[in-house]
Amino acid sequence: MSNITTHILDTSIGKPAEGITIILYRGGNDEWKEISRAKTNTDGRAPDLQNKNLEPTIYKLRFETKDYFDNNRISTFYPYVEIIFEITDSEHYHVPLLLNPFGYSTYRGN
Repeated sequence: MSNITTHILDTSIGKPAEGITIILYRGGNDEWKEISRAKTNTDGRAPDLQNKNLEPTIYKLRFETKDYFDNNRISTFYPYVEIIFEITDSEHYHVPLLLNPFGYSTYRGN
């Protein structure tokens, strides 16, 4: 069974993004079931995101970015970011988010 990890880097300041709520869902289309939620720590990671032994299917990570930017008095175009991906095997899936107020990117890391 797989597990998912993530971290967030704020590329506008070159530092980890602390205090962003991350929600993990399982499902697809318009039917999503929340599995877990956690906030990023000072290292931009969410070690409390509970997601061990995940079955192969489609998952979504939702990053609540608006509060983070509001708390830092920065205007942003993206109130949240959703990354949808499919797990097909029992490997570890690391899904980082590189974030700035007007753009973001992601990739499958390890």
